[in-house]
Amino acid sequence: MQFSLMPARLLKLLVVQSHCSQTVLSQPQEASPSSTSTTASSSTVLVDASTAKVPMLSVDFPDPSIIQDTDGIWYAFATASGNKNIQAARASSPSGPWTYLDQDLLPAPGAWTDGRNTWAPDVRILAPGSYVMYYSGELANSTAFHCIGAATASTVLGPYTATAEPFACPLGQGGAIDPAGFYDNTTGHRYVVYKVDGNSIGHGGSCNNDVAPRVPTPIMLQEVSTADGISHVGDPVQILDRTAADGPLVEAPDLIRTANGTFVLFYSSHCWVSDQYSVSYATAESITGPYQRAAGGPLIRTGDFNLTAPGGATSVEGGGMMVFHADCAQGRCMFGAGFEVDGDSVVD
Repeated sequence: MQFSLMPARLLKLLVVQSHCSQTVLSQPQEASPSSTSTTASSSTVLVDASTAKVPMLSVDFPDPSIIQDTDGIWYAFATASGNKNIQAARASSPSGPWTYLDQDLLPAPGAWTDGRNTWAPDVRILAPGSYVMYYSGELANSTAFHCIGAATASTVLGPYTATAEPFACPLGQGGAIDPAGFYDNTTGHRYVVYKVDGNSIGHGGSCNNDVAPRVPTPIMLQEVSTADGISHVGDPVQILDRTAADGPLVEAPDLIRTANGTFVLFYSSHCWVSDQYSVSYATAESITGPYQRAAGGPLIRTGDFNLTAPGGATSVEGGGMMVFHADCAQGRCMFGAGFEVDGDSVVD
């Protein structure tokens, strides 16, 4: 089947209401799942905007990622806040309730960083007792820039040990942020997607890239060793870049492969401090693309579920549930939504 002859894929999100947890633990504690859901009948996020969502965690927990450990327990990870470089939470179901863990998973982000503003972690299981974390670290010798770091641990909660050098650091293009791992079960290959942070060398305006000439902020795909999840296999490949419709940038990529073999690339557009920040997606038949953006605009945007500035989404492996942040009284809280593939479309 030729992708160019197919109708645009459609993503359908399911409203997932989750109970937030106020518990803070220094040691993990299992919790019981509890959620309700309704299905929206829409092509692209034509959801009941009056169905408000509540945070899964009522704490500042930006850029969340999610993974199920080998024992079946779910973990979420988030950007630095308070006195922690990398935050974590735990649940027995991806829909919650979630328990915030009072521990820092990456106390030392690496000598190449200044140890501050550590962003957007993503953890992947390489093998039993072997975990890799990708994250964005602020450069010690040039704090205007971030680069991608990698760290390893023998348990999901670490603590993680950072590698001596960055994983990806294209300083001439503005550095790099927002890494996410992906393992293709069909081919046995492992990858990392990330954003080249071109807006860090932009010319001003929203997120420093709203004044012409706008700088590219491409999403890159890097194949890595299946053994260590870090060693590069070949050169990175560009799979998406910003357009005028995205405003100053695209960022926060996350890649899945659905049961029918379609690759779905989630990403955010516009500036994270703007009400225009949103979650969108593109699909492809090959992991290297070309990726076709979904018609109809963002998947989740301000106003949907009574949210403001939703973004930074990560899906569970294989799809079906995603977590993302949106503005809240505490800063940016973690929310969640289910989704499914509807024939040739991904629907919400």
